[in-house]
Amino acid sequence: MHKIAVVGEKDSILGFKAIGFEVFETGFETETAGILSRLADDDYAVIYITEQAAQTVKEEIQKYRSKRFPAIILIPGSQGSLGLGMRAVKESVEKAVGADILFND
Repeated sequence: MHKIAVVGEKDSILGFKAIGFEVFETGFETETAGILSRLADDDYAVIYITEQAAQTVKEEIQKYRSKRFPAIILIPGSQGSLGLGMRAVKESVEKAVGADILFND
């Protein structure tokens, strides 16, 4: 059975525990990369990661972009959004559709 995890800073992720997600607190780049790798190997289908934590492990996240599982979804942390999650959605839509249909400036 597939599982859902949330990775990030303690104050940003603790609320997810109340709805049944497994939470993994992180603080260092090497720690975050190791957690992502372990979760991917351990049948997690969806991994939510705060934008602040994702900033430090962009290459590790990129390894999973073309794979079916796990889906790695960037979420804002307690400090607010850095725009990384929305940028990732935009890039995925552009790749799938072939044009920017979300942000026609």
